[in-house]
Amino acid sequence: MTRGNLGIKGTGPLIKAMQKKSDLSAVKKVVQLNGSELQRRMQREASFKGHYHNGKFIPPTGTTKRSIGISSPMGDRGYAVRVAPNTYYSWWLEHGSRYMAAQPFVQPAFLAQKMQFIRDLERLLK
Repeated sequence: MTRGNLGIKGTGPLIKAMQKKSDLSAVKKVVQLNGSELQRRMQREASFKGHYHNGKFIPPTGTTKRSIGISSPMGDRGYAVRVAPNTYYSWWLEHGSRYMAAQPFVQPAFLAQKMQFIRDLERLLK
């Protein structure tokens, strides 16, 4: 599991405008659709190089890609989703170590999806 959190900040006016809307089911739908798309993007980005062990090349197994899941946090009433890889070593894949270069897959997917999410929410307010 990766360490740290990614989020969108500075959306105060957008949130206030959404709260004025009487029907928030469209907001829940946007959150769920963007969460699903984030999961797909993250899985597409999770293409890793293999590694060497005892001088022998070991190809990637795809475990981290398959572990990327989507869930709804408890008590969020459908206004949040959590998308994350569930392997203990995914943090090192994302950030690298002194023995291997970083192979980011969470942040690039998040940054791309964040822009689409904001556009979708703004479209609801028009």
